[in-house]
Amino acid sequence: MYEKILVPIDGSEASLLGLREAIRLAKNQQSTLRLLHVVHEFLVAAGYGGVDYANQLRKDLRERGEKILKDAAANARQEQVESETRLVDTPAGSVGEMIVEEASSWPADLIVLGTHGRRGVRRLVMGSDAEYVVRTTPVPVLLVRAAVAPRSSTP
Repeated sequence: MYEKILVPIDGSEASLLGLREAIRLAKNQQSTLRLLHVVHEFLVAAGYGGVDYANQLRKDLRERGEKILKDAAANARQEQVESETRLVDTPAGSVGEMIVEEASSWPADLIVLGTHGRRGVRRLVMGSDAEYVVRTTPVPVLLVRAAVAPRSSTP
């Protein structure tokens, strides 16, 4: 039985599909969800326009994260699933590293993670937090794949 399920969410279609699956599983298992949103400060540090712009961008990213968490918690509550939210910042590490760290420190029994299912060059260029989590966490991971886009002739 999974008592504690970690659900990283970023507001994307893939993460919302993962959230839906986690809610169904938690309802069935009478589990508690921890809804996690990671503000990746690398995006802030790479911003142009100086300190004022970076501070505003950081504030905007945190506010967006809080809204994503609030909406996700409302979805869980609507299904009578207990949840808690956590927003974390990562100044240097990857989002995947933060997910693994959170799963270990909470500690989670399962991670439910939406994935875009990128392959080839797109995965190499964009990175894959889901792949990192699967490769490095000692916690079982359930991947929920977003709708598959039709294949094109280019990677």
